[in-house]
Amino acid sequence: MTQPCTTRHDLWEAAYLNSTEALFVTDADGELSHWSESFASTVGRAAAPGTTLYELFHEDDREAVVVTWSGLHDATGPVELRGRVRTAGDVYAYFSCVLRRAPNGEAVYGALQPTPGAIYRVAGEPGKGASADMLRALSDNLPIIIWAINGEGVITHHDGKGLATLGLKRGQLVGMNLFDIYSNVHDGTETVKRALRGSPTHSLSHTASNNSFWENWMVPIQDHLGNVESVIGLSLDISEAKRAEEELRVRLLQIQKQQEVIGKLSIPIIQVWEGVVALPMVGVVDSVRTADVMQKLLDEIARTGARYAILDLTGVEMVDTQVANHLIRLVKAIRILGADGIICGIRPSVAQTIVELGLDLDSMVTRSNLKAGIMFCINQMGRLATAAAQTRR
Repeated sequence: MTQPCTTRHDLWEAAYLNSTEALFVTDADGELSHWSESFASTVGRAAAPGTTLYELFHEDDREAVVVTWSGLHDATGPVELRGRVRTAGDVYAYFSCVLRRAPNGEAVYGALQPTPGAIYRVAGEPGKGASADMLRALSDNLPIIIWAINGEGVITHHDGKGLATLGLKRGQLVGMNLFDIYSNVHDGTETVKRALRGSPTHSLSHTASNNSFWENWMVPIQDHLGNVESVIGLSLDISEAKRAEEELRVRLLQIQKQQEVIGKLSIPIIQVWEGVVALPMVGVVDSVRTADVMQKLLDEIARTGARYAILDLTGVEMVDTQVANHLIRLVKAIRILGADGIICGIRPSVAQTIVELGLDLDSMVTRSNLKAGIMFCINQMGRLATAAAQTRR
């Protein structure tokens, strides 16, 4: 049986409908009126009367659609629009859309062609399976950026809440070459290059524009021959931890300086007379503090050549066996340096403790208060001066 003869119009319409290209026709306002089966299979349920070309594109690319559409009126040839189109699988993919205005201006002819780039789900759309749900939950709620590049460095995936920190939108860098973007950043892509050579890498980076800090992991993906065909990366915003670390470092430095000041204030060695230094001790005296006192006082005696060193215990309420022994050893150390140690201002409670501990202070000079201790030193120096004068005669 022979087929009935078809008209030329029917042949062209059949060719249009069954074309392997995603062809479409819109009216002057951009509403879809006709489309090929390939176009319908590409955009899915969006291929319906009344749908506008504007609605097919990602919301971040619609401004470009408006600009291109407005330029059709004066264009004498086809114009091209690149952007992300929502496909039948409810994902966005990069497409090149070529548009040409009909001669009468009442329609626009178009064709969609896929371009290399990432395919990723619409923000807020439900995932396809548990793994996708978990990945989406992480990228939507943690300060991370999940990205991927192919073997040439073209970014094929760009997503995550952390993009907002850098002032970027999700998928904004898809289709761009990472090495071109960061060509002016010194050593900024060295770790990526190592990953492309097959080595998993980990690095820390700093973005000077907004003073943010990132911890980066890069994993190479290899084909069955072992060749690296892509790299998957995850960047975690650690700025808050870095700032907390820096704040803690500053506080520790401040505490250290305060401790140094307190240490100097707590061991105020005073030169009360020529050749006489005094060390007023106040508050709690423990073994650590007395060891520090010993070192600083001996250093000061050696530095100044002091003949007498007065230990004023007026402000000390209590001492124990270990502290008392430290004080006795301190007086002995002062003697070894060629000076004399005088202990003054011993309180009744401290004196009682010393007696109960059975410590022998007979060989040491003690005075009731600092004034008496200073007078003792002055009198001793006067006697020594008199004796020296008589010897010279």
